Amino acid sequence: MTDPAANPAAGPQKPKLTIPDLAAKKAAGERLSMVAVGETMSAAWAERAGIDIIGVGDSLGMTLYGHDNTLPMTVDQMIAHTRAVRRGAPNTFCFVSMPYGSYATKDIAVVNAVRMMKESGAEAVKLQGGREMFDIIKAVADAGVPVMSHVGLLPHYVHRHGGFKMQGRTAEDALRIIDNARAIEEAGAIGLEIEALPYEVGKAVDEAVSIFTFSIGAGAAGTCQLLNGYDLIGAFDTFKPKFAKRYGNIAEIATKAFADYADDVRSGAFPDADHSYKMKPAEAKKFAALLRNGDTDTDSSQ
Repeated sequence: MTDPAANPAAGPQKPKLTIPDLAAKKAAGERLSMVAVGETMSAAWAERAGIDIIGVGDSLGMTLYGHDNTLPMTVDQMIAHTRAVRRGAPNTFCFVSMPYGSYATKDIAVVNAVRMMKESGAEAVKLQGGREMFDIIKAVADAGVPVMSHVGLLPHYVHRHGGFKMQGRTAEDALRIIDNARAIEEAGAIGLEIEALPYEVGKAVDEAVSIFTFSIGAGAAGTCQLLNGYDLIGAFDTFKPKFAKRYGNIAEIATKAFADYADDVRSGAFPDADHSYKMKPAEAKKFAALLRNGDTDTDSSQ
């Protein structure tokens, strides 16, 4: 474990959670925190702050790459981002989302899940879908890969949903979502995400399964609450989901810093003496004399 004394800015150090811990936390009714980030710096901030879990979600296609949705992300990209997160947060439980198309069939899913576990450094993978994904979830689990899935708003189904819209609006839809959650558990998953549901439905989903659950936009349901890290620090300000609480405004701070820097460069205020290197006085004097004499040949053999 990282020595807290080595980093005065670090918060209290927690033991790294394990998969058995997730089940135990669910059984005990404990509450955990999770953020979704995709690079080393934010991961390090999260670990210093004592965040329990980091999810490397393909939402980073929107927050870091500027895509309109999550669909363009690739397995290679998700592996690279997870490795970056692992470098920043080596002592925090981490899972990686399998991107769209990477689990289209059982064979494809197993190959990609095994590769992502081997190369990313994550403790688990996560895909999306319920009853219709039963065979795929089971195949991944049977291959020895800790796997989670996802109910409610499924970003991989964004076009089917007609956009990023709350799900479970009707009683019938709510029951279908609960059935999906049960199917995920039956298939051998270790956990599931509950996204963008009325809080009554989110609570019912959590109560319907014994596996670890985490929610985003589903009220207080679940053992764990997830927020996109770039939403909560105010770095991603293109739009703000209803459920995203901003605990900072990094975009405003960063924009002002860039603007102040540009102003200082244009005015000549930066760089000043405090931000420039200097030669030792004797060397500076010798250098000035050589320049005055026109002696710019540095080859001592001549």
